[in-house]
Amino acid sequence: MLPSVKNNFLPNFVLSENWPMRLPIIALFLLFCHSVGTSQKYTTTQTTSSKALSAYNAGKDEANLGQAAIAQGYFEKALKADPKFIDALLALADNFISLRDFFKAEKHFEEAIAMDSTYNPLAFLLLAQTEWEMDKFAESATHSASYLRSKPKNERYRRDAEGLLKSAQFATEAVKNPVVFDPKPVGDSINTRWMEYFPSLTADGILVFTRRDGGNDENLYSSEQKDRVWQKAKPLQGINTPDFGEAAQSISPDGSWLALTCCNREDVGSQGACDLYWSQLKSSGWTKPVPFSNTLNSAIWESQPSIGADNKTIIFSRGVDGVVPPVTLWQTNRMAGGKWEKPEKLPAHINAGGKVQTPFLHPDGQTLYFSADSLPGMGGSDIFFARRDTSGAWGKPQNLGYPINTKGEEGMLVVSLDGKTAYFASDRPGGRGGLDIYTFELPAFARPQPVTYAKAQVTNAATGYPITAKVEFTDLKTGKVFVSASTKSDGTFLVCLPAGKDYALNVSKDKFLFFSDNFNLVESATLDKPFLLNIELQPIGVENAPPTVGAKPIILRNVFFETGSAALRSESLAELARLAQLLTGSPTLKIQINGHTDNVGDDAFNQTLSEARAKAVQDYLLSKSIAPERLRFRGFGESKPLESNDTPEGRARNRRTEFEVW
Repeated sequence: MLPSVKNNFLPNFVLSENWPMRLPIIALFLLFCHSVGTSQKYTTTQTTSSKALSAYNAGKDEANLGQAAIAQGYFEKALKADPKFIDALLALADNFISLRDFFKAEKHFEEAIAMDSTYNPLAFLLLAQTEWEMDKFAESATHSASYLRSKPKNERYRRDAEGLLKSAQFATEAVKNPVVFDPKPVGDSINTRWMEYFPSLTADGILVFTRRDGGNDENLYSSEQKDRVWQKAKPLQGINTPDFGEAAQSISPDGSWLALTCCNREDVGSQGACDLYWSQLKSSGWTKPVPFSNTLNSAIWESQPSIGADNKTIIFSRGVDGVVPPVTLWQTNRMAGGKWEKPEKLPAHINAGGKVQTPFLHPDGQTLYFSADSLPGMGGSDIFFARRDTSGAWGKPQNLGYPINTKGEEGMLVVSLDGKTAYFASDRPGGRGGLDIYTFELPAFARPQPVTYAKAQVTNAATGYPITAKVEFTDLKTGKVFVSASTKSDGTFLVCLPAGKDYALNVSKDKFLFFSDNFNLVESATLDKPFLLNIELQPIGVENAPPTVGAKPIILRNVFFETGSAALRSESLAELARLAQLLTGSPTLKIQINGHTDNVGDDAFNQTLSEARAKAVQDYLLSKSIAPERLRFRGFGESKPLESNDTPEGRARNRRTEFEVW
């Protein structure tokens, strides 16, 4: 559930009636009623006795003063004086809604409709609301449809009836077909007697969340798992302050930076009541949060950011001044120069009105989870997900189903990299206190696309010390850069890799030979086998470094040829361009290009093929004006395998092109 507390990060989460269609008692019978004189079936305010009318009017006065219990007595007195008094019967039914006695409300609405179903069509809508409260979803749908067939002229109530009809139809089927849901608390190392909420995750499983103490101070904490047990949560040093709240955060999947929400600050660059801030993780800890530019922040309310795995996408919630609905979702993207684009609102089928918030963009880059109170669901705010197609368009939102969603307020859902494990905050019974963080297995239909990650440390091959290098993952099919980043001060990097793509990795640094690798995830990806690499970059004859000649060859993992041929495929051009650039920038560097094959086929053919492929690379470099005296090539056929040729994976690793310094 969403918290029933008021703060700056959670707009208007206090529980309220599911459908805002309650009318004042006086208005109920002035609107939509037929003008009738006399009837043998029933009487009206125009035809009832003076005694019944007097009691009825007194009941209306008390009801409009909020005295529903007193009003009940007057309406019952009116009906005792005139049992056929339809206006008093409708008023009594409506009054029972105020008293939350839905059984009696339903009974009296049905009696009034039986007298005359056309007298006040609004009775159908109020009956539908009553039945919704009683979990009679099929009946609620039937009577919502009956109201709509009356062709109501009031736009507000027509929209309410349409929304209730769709939700009642959804709830009818959802309750018949519940999803498996068995939430478990994450444990006492995280949950306390205070409130814990807004969970967020790194790719390698560090949980960052918001904790609110007994007062109103909100701070960020983190915990990591060891042997599948969450360790005692610790505050994020450098982020938290004693005077202001820090909350509604998102940690980047690689754990290198945070986007968070800070409110009511007078920092330079702060724009409104609540703004989005950011902080980086340095070797000394987290940097002091600073606000994003006014490209993202505005004079109105921004909160609840979610960082994409590419580190250049943020989806966040934007409300209005005063932190009240409507709340909508927006997206911004970081441009090549580091600046953020002007945010754009997500499409109307996601931002469907009311409160649409608590976004979480899974590292697959395609699946967005969010909460909404205006889409068909179980009532209140439900959790939905939508998938983005290859063109970038968001698909139709899907409800996570019952009993994940209830009549309460659900939201703040995040999903781990494996796509199976979800975390959310709830004040459900049995918790430690207030909101606690729970976990459950996400139903298969709602799971994101498979994702794995590459984690590496980059060192100087000559000294063994970590170095800061440029890391770039490229989508080989499109040639577009998927992620461009730098290693941390300790030489490490972590990048999420969604399935369905063929990635080229290039790690480079001035005065070093580059490193390349290939991650073909077109068929599948699994978190069970992440890519863990130790990357050594070889210096190019810099001062105090040993000579590079004789060092192990650099494999060009992203140079590809047509099958059985020396014809270069187009996917090879980016890697070969980097090699040409390296040679241009190091004019004394001389290299030998080596070709290798697997053991499939004739030995002599493989030898000839390896030579032809090595020469094809040399020819490319010559076409880029690299001097011929700096280049030579050699083919080794199948004579120098790196791995066994007994498996397809081993043969693929043995088919390679490389270069070495001479």
